[in-house]
Amino acid sequence: MKYDYLIVGSGLFGSTFAYEMNKIGKKCLIIEKRDHIAGNCYTEKKDNINIHKYGPHIFHTNDENIWNWVNQFTKFNNYKHTPKVNYKDNIYSFPINLMTLYQLWKVTTPEEAKVKLESVLIKNDNPKNLEEWILSQVGEEIYETFIKGYTKKQWNKDPKELPSSIIKRLPIRTNFDDNYFFDKYQGIPIGGYTQMFEKMLEGIEVETGVDYFSNREYYNSISNKIVFTGKIDEFFDYKFGELEYRTLEFDNKRIKSNDYQGCSIVNYTDFNIPHTRITEHKHFEFYKSEFTWITVEYPKDYKRGDVPYYPINDDKNNEIYKKYKNMSNDNDKVIFGGRLSEYKYYDMHQIIASALKKVKMELKNEKK
Repeated sequence: MKYDYLIVGSGLFGSTFAYEMNKIGKKCLIIEKRDHIAGNCYTEKKDNINIHKYGPHIFHTNDENIWNWVNQFTKFNNYKHTPKVNYKDNIYSFPINLMTLYQLWKVTTPEEAKVKLESVLIKNDNPKNLEEWILSQVGEEIYETFIKGYTKKQWNKDPKELPSSIIKRLPIRTNFDDNYFFDKYQGIPIGGYTQMFEKMLEGIEVETGVDYFSNREYYNSISNKIVFTGKIDEFFDYKFGELEYRTLEFDNKRIKSNDYQGCSIVNYTDFNIPHTRITEHKHFEFYKSEFTWITVEYPKDYKRGDVPYYPINDDKNNEIYKKYKNMSNDNDKVIFGGRLSEYKYYDMHQIIASALKKVKMELKNEKK
């Protein structure tokens, strides 16, 4: 065999796994279907602005070990994620915090905010879906203003049909903290994500523009093991049916302005506005110039050939995934990892942690 590991996909899971194995002398080959490395984290420089080509990525974690690990490859700036919401041409602080509640209800203290929230929430000891859960936390007005329309656009489903786990990631605060994440360590790589991946993959063979499935037998034959980070249903030839995803369409625009919207992201929560958010990339790295680049983001139904972004983790899809998961457990030659192979929405630090765990397990199994 020519390689110890053939790694399908150069995103965060595949690159983390490859770096760790290369470090201890394992021979790795990464093949990547796209014409660039870094998966959905890829950043492309235009007008000296690093554009997050597949949607914004903000690194955040409370895990000091993960933070130290990723800082081997790049330095992070002190970016804090404080998006805004545009609902019917009114701008609100977001995520929901005391300023948001002041803008809605003129409450001025944490205690007033708690009393007001308690008076408007719809009590429910056993919420069964996204809508019931959020109504039990913040009531009808906040749900209508910030959640309902955005959720329907993002998922193309009624919020009653979606699991509450989707919305439980959203912070709800009664102080003036408008930092979206709770994590101790946060930031954007100075110089963008692509250069971070280039450093991770130094000394590792990488082939871009290569589709594993177009020559599967050959690639299987040149390696002892496969690390697969693509869609698990595709790996098993859709034996149990296709898993559902939502995908995105991006409209990138170069604008002659030194500041288009005043922050990195504005969410558009009115259902009648077709896009979900606008990203202005220069705010991730505080870059000043006479031009700016914005990306208008439109959610859409996924079909084969699109980039799969968000798994639809409802009961139906989770049952299908379990069948593929059981098949993967019986395959000793393949290591499955990442969002698509595990059909799970991971943050970046969670993908790194998962890859490091798989590396540790692999080396432990080798010693047996």
